[in-house]
Amino acid sequence: MANSAMALMSLGLAAALLLSGAPAQKCDCPAGYCCSQFGYCGTTSAYCAGSGGGGGGGGGSGSGGLSSNVTDAFFNGIKSQSSGGCAGQSFYTRQAFLTAARMYPAFGSGSSGAGKREIAAFFAHVTHETGHLCYIEEINGASHSYCDQTFTQWPCYPGASYHGRGPLPFTFNYNYGPAGQSIGFDGLRSPQTVAQDPVVSFKAALWFWMTNVHGVLPQGFGATTRALNGAVECDGKNTAQMNARLGYYQDYCRQLGVDAGGNLTC
Repeated sequence: MANSAMALMSLGLAAALLLSGAPAQKCDCPAGYCCSQFGYCGTTSAYCAGSGGGGGGGGGSGSGGLSSNVTDAFFNGIKSQSSGGCAGQSFYTRQAFLTAARMYPAFGSGSSGAGKREIAAFFAHVTHETGHLCYIEEINGASHSYCDQTFTQWPCYPGASYHGRGPLPFTFNYNYGPAGQSIGFDGLRSPQTVAQDPVVSFKAALWFWMTNVHGVLPQGFGATTRALNGAVECDGKNTAQMNARLGYYQDYCRQLGVDAGGNLTC
């Protein structure tokens, strides 16, 4: 998320995501989403210029139901495809994910099929962003400026770097501030916590997911790609990256024994 919110570019993969409002038509966002001035979709004030939006938790089956789907074999099967020297090998754990997911009981809930598709979609994007749970931080992220001083409610602090971190790496002070407020850490003064505490790291990823992606799941996997990185990968812009995400999603759906559904591309 450089020039945006998801540090794809440096976690070995492609571009970046969240920001401040412009009409949704600019980047063809899903219904109910706003387009930031940088061309990314979202529901928070950073995208919608004060109109609010987003949201997490509520309802659902919590991590109990997740544990039967996100098994050791499933989770470690993703990690096993990354290099043994990766920082993420010892950082990301299934237990950290399940602990974090208790904060978001709506994640992976609903009907059995819908819940499994959400799990598959989440981990497809995580796999793509982190190189199979290899990277914890955006490569050379600290060399970029991710301070937007127009968001005075989320002031940048001297020495703090708001580069991409975690399984779904977001950037900028206006993401770290509300993420920290929601999760319970000082995202503005200590953004590095996302790369130091694996539970906080997964909570941050799930916060971002529930705020910006969860609501478009009924529209198909293609809508999740558009919500995360549509300006870079959708509408023929980078089909290789789009199809890489889709390949992971289809693989994880097969592993979870669920149909991938329709509307898979963007």
